[in-house]
Amino acid sequence: MNQPSSVREDPQSVPLVLTSDRVLYLAMEFGTAAHSCCCGCGTDVYTPLTPTDWSMTYDGETVSLNPSVGNWHQKCRSHYVIRKGKVIEAGPWSDEQVASERERDRAAKERHYGKPAAKAVERPTPEPAESVGIWSGIKRLLSRWI
Repeated sequence: MNQPSSVREDPQSVPLVLTSDRVLYLAMEFGTAAHSCCCGCGTDVYTPLTPTDWSMTYDGETVSLNPSVGNWHQKCRSHYVIRKGKVIEAGPWSDEQVASERERDRAAKERHYGKPAAKAVERPTPEPAESVGIWSGIKRLLSRWI
């Protein structure tokens, strides 16, 4: 599995094994879990652990991530669930389903944080970029909420 070297070398990231070739990294400092896309495309996927985004459960042996992961901005558009250390394909979503989920997410953030969240903006699928490391990606992701 391709992992940015900065993740393997950073003593503060905690690798949690999903399967023999898949690892979910927990970065407590950033409140984020990160992994390579489970479809095999190699895209780094960041899931912020917040009251309105994802939650992670570790039962002493396995890891679960809730809700499902949908990589709608990537070419692969993969959609899967990580449950008890296993990756379960969840099937594709239509553009309408994605838009509905983005609106639900925006409303959940507004209810939780008590202020209007920025309306989700449709972004074109980005071209694969040169990997700059998982920590740069996490910082870039977090900068969107600050």
